[in-house]
Amino acid sequence: MNRKILITGGSGLLGQYLNIEAAKKNKILTLYGNHVGNCREFKNTKVNITNSGLMKEIFSSFEPDVVIHTAAITNPVPLPGQNPKDVYNVNVNATKNIAGLCDQFKAKLVYVSTDLVYAGYRGSMLKEDAKLIPASLYAETKLMGEVKIKETLENYLILRTALLYGFGLNHSRCHFHIMNDELKNGRPVKLFIDQYRTPILLQEAAEIIVHLSQMDVVNETINLGGAERVSRYELGEILCSVAAYDKFLLQKITMDEVSGLPKVEDVSLNTNKLQSLGFKQNTIEENISKIISVN
Repeated sequence: MNRKILITGGSGLLGQYLNIEAAKKNKILTLYGNHVGNCREFKNTKVNITNSGLMKEIFSSFEPDVVIHTAAITNPVPLPGQNPKDVYNVNVNATKNIAGLCDQFKAKLVYVSTDLVYAGYRGSMLKEDAKLIPASLYAETKLMGEVKIKETLENYLILRTALLYGFGLNHSRCHFHIMNDELKNGRPVKLFIDQYRTPILLQEAAEIIVHLSQMDVVNETINLGGAERVSRYELGEILCSVAAYDKFLLQKITMDEVSGLPKVEDVSLNTNKLQSLGFKQNTIEENISKIISVN
């Protein structure tokens, strides 16, 4: 079905893959802030999403059927000089405004949240109804965004997204991308042995999000992750095995060794609900084999 899809954060790590996937069968308008990335290849608009007047003009002009909202300030540790009010304004206030515009223009809102909203010390493979105790300002404001959406409209889908891995496009790079480059060049990398996630490949996440955005699934919160629970170190081991990198370059560290880091021990996700909708995730080894072969 050909629909009009508005994407916020279109030049981000996930956003650029969403642009590619959504544009295959739909008309898209992708919004970006500082970096254009691959948005230049699609219909695009540079915008500060906190500008409510401009956002309303965009909705009025484009009249989207679906809005995939990925734009956020995402760093778990505040940057030097970063004002918490700015984080709140982008992650909470702008999200509330976008939800209101979706309600006004009868658009479905797909909100990309995070696995970091969960309590990281309550066990593993957490279901959607598990205890929520965000450990960082980023995670706290993403959870507040979820609350604002639920208060504002009914036609929504909240996706609590796991650690994303793969190769970023253009300017965007994730931890996995950096790790791969270091190992490829024979340089050691330090990896946590005491934080567990259920990582999902960037391309796979984009495909699932676009598919979900067009399904008749609303008013739901869904865990979006891979099927395997691994530590950062174990993810590094799989990469070394697939790409034939030297495993002795992997150095084990604990979260206690990094000062100021919000300690999240285990936010691995139970993805039974996602699978019940017809999705079957690839293994980490399968995904890494696929992306290494083309890079």
